[in-house]
Amino acid sequence: MGSFPHAFRGFAHFMFFASKPYPLPIVQPLSAGSENRNDGRMKFVSIAIFAWNEEEAIAATLTSLFGQSLFAELNQRQLSCEVICVINGCTDRTPDIAGEVFGEVNRLHLHRQAIRARVENLKERGKLNAWNQFVHHLSAREAEYLFMMDADILIHRKDTMRNMLRTLENNPSASVAVDRPCKDIEFKWHKTLRERLSLAVSRVTQSARAQLCGQLYCIRSKVARNIYLPRDLAACEDGFIKSLVCTDFLTHAVEHERICLAEQAEHTFEAYTGFNAILKNQKRQIIGQTLVHILVDKYLSALRLSEKLQRAEVLKKKDQTDPTWLKQLLHEHLQRTRVFWKLYPGLLVQRFRTLKQFSRLRRLAHLPAAVAGFLVSLFPCYLAYATLKQGSTDYWPQARRSGLKQLAAQPSTGWEITPTHNSQEYLCKAPSPQKSVASSSV
Repeated sequence: MGSFPHAFRGFAHFMFFASKPYPLPIVQPLSAGSENRNDGRMKFVSIAIFAWNEEEAIAATLTSLFGQSLFAELNQRQLSCEVICVINGCTDRTPDIAGEVFGEVNRLHLHRQAIRARVENLKERGKLNAWNQFVHHLSAREAEYLFMMDADILIHRKDTMRNMLRTLENNPSASVAVDRPCKDIEFKWHKTLRERLSLAVSRVTQSARAQLCGQLYCIRSKVARNIYLPRDLAACEDGFIKSLVCTDFLTHAVEHERICLAEQAEHTFEAYTGFNAILKNQKRQIIGQTLVHILVDKYLSALRLSEKLQRAEVLKKKDQTDPTWLKQLLHEHLQRTRVFWKLYPGLLVQRFRTLKQFSRLRRLAHLPAAVAGFLVSLFPCYLAYATLKQGSTDYWPQARRSGLKQLAAQPSTGWEITPTHNSQEYLCKAPSPQKSVASSSV
């Protein structure tokens, strides 16, 4: 445990945790004859960590996960949860590292009676297949709530997942609970002009209602199990899920209250700040949003009501009987779409539409960010159009980002592990940025 506090400096600990040992944020010595016993408890929650070649990040992500107060609450309520790392087509040490961390958790975690952690290694690459497998086959059937999370984030507020679960329990009309995603550069004391612009653009984007970030969210299992993600959707599965959830599977107009933002709930991810990385990410997002538009506005909306209520089976059957069906719909859509900026409605003006909900003064203050977002989207929009015209939808670049090294060079702004009143318990704690995290948005 001695080296653990010093390792949490910005995101630099991703590299540190890529090798042994894997210290746990909450541990208790294993007494003689004790073991992990949760056989008689209901698996109330199922947590999925979707991982593809994340050997440099996975241990740190899991460490922040197992520091969550959610496990203490479930243990107190005599409930349990399962944690499944869903590996999809990895070619590195990700499954080995996750397995070693889970072995320690199952033996030593302070609330191990409420936890059962395991690794599921899928040969097929792709988050969509991993999502489908987890929701429909791997997760416990009795679980009422499903958490979905990526393997390259840090959950820096210890009550994040507990608050997300409580949000759904206390809001019967809500189907999904989300937290606030924070870019890692938000925690830097001295930000470059590019970083400030990146944060400003994100503030405009995230100010829209009912935002669902696929990096971390909690969804009612009965809702998730009526969703199937088509194989060729490729990206923006969170936008597809949002469209279904907010309309109760396209049976009525959008109701934003179906997605609730939990209070005091946040996670951190590494921002794209390099120009090439931003362009590639924007291109991927535009490809995904185009496919979501075709699926939701063209295909699913034309189904009969009985088919809409069984869309998971309908989409799964389409994938099985006609593997190229979505690409065929895309081809027809592109034949009708003659210019690249009309791939889907509002492609280039969506940020300006978001400004309408601001006061005049705030609208003026955020206008430069909206203009910047518009300009940055132009070229990726053309690239996405060209890629889709070639019939390709599987675009998932691994961008080289520099945020880890930059944060590692600023130890004064880094993360730290601080002991609580219980000497055996450690909690992740992130420093406050220049402005309060709770008072600003991504």
